[in-house]
Amino acid sequence: QVQLVESGGGAVQPGGSLRLSCAASGFTFSSKAMSWYRQAPGKERELVATIISTGAITNYADSVKGRFIISRDNAKNTVYLQMNSLKPEDTAVYYCNTRFGAFYWGQGTQVTVSS
Repeated sequence: QVQLVESGGGAVQPGGSLRLSCAASGFTFSSKAMSWYRQAPGKERELVATIISTGAITNYADSVKGRFIISRDNAKNTVYLQMNSLKPEDTAVYYCNTRFGAFYWGQGTQVTVSS
């Protein structure tokens, strides 16, 4: 079955950096686009970044453009989210996602940006 396992979240001060990882299994990772979403308390889940199967094309939400970088290693079945210049408004649970027929989600990893 499809499994997505996120890691790398934590608490960081404003301006700091974190790198999230998502280990995927149960499907042909190298043929599927992958995304990161986030959900802050009291808000709807929002799309943060997407990367196509080859890694050649990426897209970002305007709120993270220029600060976050999505990447993938198809040999390791892993997608990453490098988050730089973090702001308090980046505080959220971050989810890894893929979709083929249905949406698949990981359990999420908490990111807290606070001084």
